[in-house]
Amino acid sequence: MAFTLPDLPYAHDALASLGMSKETLEYHHDLHHKAYVDNGNKLIAGTEWESKSLEEIVKGTYQAGAVAQNGIFNNASQHWNHNLFWEVMGPGEDKKMPGALEKALVESFGSVDKFKEEFSAAGAGQFGSGWAWLVKDAGGALKVTKTENGVNPLCFNQTALLGCDVWEHSYYIDFRNKRPAYLTNFLEKLVNWEAVAAKLG
Repeated sequence: MAFTLPDLPYAHDALASLGMSKETLEYHHDLHHKAYVDNGNKLIAGTEWESKSLEEIVKGTYQAGAVAQNGIFNNASQHWNHNLFWEVMGPGEDKKMPGALEKALVESFGSVDKFKEEFSAAGAGQFGSGWAWLVKDAGGALKVTKTENGVNPLCFNQTALLGCDVWEHSYYIDFRNKRPAYLTNFLEKLVNWEAVAAKLG
């Protein structure tokens, strides 16, 4: 199944007042994400993966324990990661957290603030490029994790509820080298908690 670059669910300038500029989204979505789509399509052409779903490709090409992943995985996983990334952000100043999600976070982490602390620490502590995640594991427990490069929760049979890109291209235009500030802004101003809650199941 060919990869397709999705349209952003909001205008390129819709998040500017919340800390993610039009320029960042033009570079990040229109160039970086598009490159994963284009390169992924080239790599799967004529292979066994050409007719598979994106999730099947990610799970099927991931190599546990590998120092570096293969090209098909890298592009497929980053395409999947970015699809989720755009979905869990949104415009609007009112980012009220639905009660069911708040309750689940309190049960798992002790408080919403504690969850945010753990999530920010995971993102800030990811050496080099990667992602910070809020996941639901196979047993239903909520956990904060971090992954290197394009590796994502699908590789570990987890459900991703929230993902934050900590590759430099996601924050350098707006925050320069201040990754912790970017993470705080992401959680306080950018996350669409309704979208996150919808993934709880």
